[in-house]
Amino acid sequence: MVCKLIDMERYPRRKQFEHFSKMFYPYAGMTVDIDISVFMKKIKDRKRPFYLSLLYAAARTANSIRELKQRIRGGVIVEYDRCVPSYTLALDKGDYCYCLADERLPFGDFLRDSLRKQEEARKAASLKDGENVEELFFFSSVPWVSYSSLMQPVPYPADSNPRIIWGKYYGDGEKIKLPVSLLVNHALMDGYQISEFFIGLQARLDNPEWIE
Repeated sequence: MVCKLIDMERYPRRKQFEHFSKMFYPYAGMTVDIDISVFMKKIKDRKRPFYLSLLYAAARTANSIRELKQRIRGGVIVEYDRCVPSYTLALDKGDYCYCLADERLPFGDFLRDSLRKQEEARKAASLKDGENVEELFFFSSVPWVSYSSLMQPVPYPADSNPRIIWGKYYGDGEKIKLPVSLLVNHALMDGYQISEFFIGLQARLDNPEWIE
């Protein structure tokens, strides 16, 4: 992926960046119940897989927000033109591996490409994040339970990769909701940009014409 160096002298959040960068735990996160009623009807009608369809929508939404594509490198900020979705893929023995996806593809091609990548990932059964960890979005899910809050593991020193997780959806068939969590480095963004992700994801799921 291509990345550019942000001019810190002109960076509008320089004071916030310096403030939060000094913290032991510089992360900020939010969990939002997303309405997936329209989305669920569409994927059921089209017989599309839930997880990969949602991953496609969430990854495209994340890549539409520039702050989510920014990373801290050596005390300065770099911004990628695109970041790569890396997600947890369940294995047969109850453990998991990591798998990459390419949401730039049209939806139908994305599903076919993802199934191929999943087979390769299961054979490798690796927890390696790839050659350039910095360019990744980290995706995961907790499909067994619904939740209202979530604590996520993070490294020390702090990294700046966004982490996106969802739980088990719930509802009565008419209205279906899904808890979605986003964790980011607060040095790079505030509640406004975090909210942009959830608003954008909701809009994408409310208008699922992209589902072929």
